Amino acid sequence: MADKGDFGWRIMAGAAAFAGGFIAKKAITVAWKKSTGKEPPTHPESPEVALTEAIGWAVIMGVGMELTRLLVTRAAAKQWAKGTGELPAQLKADV
Repeated sequence: MADKGDFGWRIMAGAAAFAGGFIAKKAITVAWKKSTGKEPPTHPESPEVALTEAIGWAVIMGVGMELTRLLVTRAAAKQWAKGTGELPAQLKADV
């Protein structure tokens, strides 16, 4: 069973990832609109959307969201370590 620290970390990391994802999606959408001049595809899997547009959206969204998740989780881990004196067990490097 997970201890309180593990549960607290999961809540903190989840909240940070959710907030970061929300902001990243908005930012990526705005950047898409500015660079292409049109709305991003809402259903890129539809055959009515050009394949190049669907792939471009999927790549940009996937990389952007994963990069955001990585950065906000690292920032949350730094704050966690500052408050508790150690990194969460899941993030300790196997050195």
